[in-house]
Amino acid sequence: MFLSVFEMFKVGIGPSSSHTMGPMIAAARFLDLLRKSPFAAHGLRASLHGSLAFTGVGHATDRAVKLGLAGFTPEDYDAEAAEAALAEMQAQKAVTPDGLGRLVFDPDHDVTFDYGAPLKGHSNGMIVMATDAQGDVVLRETYYSIGGGFVVTEAELQGGEKAALKQLRPIPYPFGSAAEMLTMARDSARSIAEMKRANELVYRTPVELDRGMNRLWQVMEDCIDRGLATDGILPGGLNVRRRAHAMHEALKSEQGRNLTAPHIINDWMSVYAMAVNEENAAGGQVVTAPTNGAAGVVPATIRYWLDHVPGASRARIPEFLLTAAAIGGLVKHNASISGAECGCQAEVGSAAAMAAAGFAAVMGGTPEQVENAAEIALEHHLGMTCDPVRGLVQVPCIERNGLGAIKAVSAASLSLRGDGQHLVPLDAAIETMRQTGADMSEKYKETSLGGLAVNVPNC
Repeated sequence: MFLSVFEMFKVGIGPSSSHTMGPMIAAARFLDLLRKSPFAAHGLRASLHGSLAFTGVGHATDRAVKLGLAGFTPEDYDAEAAEAALAEMQAQKAVTPDGLGRLVFDPDHDVTFDYGAPLKGHSNGMIVMATDAQGDVVLRETYYSIGGGFVVTEAELQGGEKAALKQLRPIPYPFGSAAEMLTMARDSARSIAEMKRANELVYRTPVELDRGMNRLWQVMEDCIDRGLATDGILPGGLNVRRRAHAMHEALKSEQGRNLTAPHIINDWMSVYAMAVNEENAAGGQVVTAPTNGAAGVVPATIRYWLDHVPGASRARIPEFLLTAAAIGGLVKHNASISGAECGCQAEVGSAAAMAAAGFAAVMGGTPEQVENAAEIALEHHLGMTCDPVRGLVQVPCIERNGLGAIKAVSAASLSLRGDGQHLVPLDAAIETMRQTGADMSEKYKETSLGGLAVNVPNC
């Protein structure tokens, strides 16, 4: 089993990897399909189903589809160009994606929300259609946004998501479980990051790998810095105030005064994470880690390590990211990283496990201690629901990332106090999370039909 570090960590835009990035990617994939099609298209339409419909407005899903059909992708998203494209689309009632000419598309009517039964394949489903001059459908494809910016078609899903994502080349360390990972680490006398790096080098050169990981951290760090420097009200109608800027200023003013209680270090972890997720909520550029809704946990943990832990070195950030990606890949392969599938335990829980593993690794942990750190972090997120108020990735999501970072560091610290031997293996925690998600009511799977979403005033 192989999922690249660049699949677990993707540069994209907020507020949601499954509800914003995924639909934009799906729309772009449909354009590629249309370019290869023998049919002459005249117009485009799309429909959103399941969770993409129920919380689509709060996640800007319709906006993402419109921009995707205009040719935008998350990786090279330009906010100013996007606004200009939306204005032109509104005026012309058409889009002009590269290689396809002018296609009729009314942004007010050609993306619809279907609040009926979800599509059978997944709760995050969408259908994209090309029509002829009479309005008859000449090409149609169903896509599922399965979390973390991953998108599969109906056929790919029926053939097995894992088959759709499988590697094309053999890799030296094809671990599909934590048990296999630890066995391979012992047999090879390599760390988890070293094995993951060897797998990555099957697909890219060392220079490409290092350059790519450096960019991932640069985007993460820039996102933290923007969030710490910006205040105001987040969009969406809840009037949620950004808090990271004021918190950061207060924390800086307290430094060096010998009056700060030890527990205030938790506020530093939280403020870094909240800065990222406030940027995400505002539609800014983030890195899925493994999703947008959980994008703050990993970078906050890295920033905490760099700024507050003696001996930390930026040169070891790739080791952190590779270790975290290995754990995230196991969770995705054997359970889910999608809130729409398994609730927030699959998002912030997975992110905390990834961050705990990465932190334990750079703190000198053995593979067994790293696996233990990931297990502790995931175990203590089991059962967490995804119930965003008004479908916005704001409440409880922003604070939840802060607590996820705190749990990640605490989990790593606990594991490093032991020798790696523990009762509950990571594989058991992952399987428990999958089963819990299967049993969880749909009300608590990113539909905003239960929990805080119905018990907190939405205006």
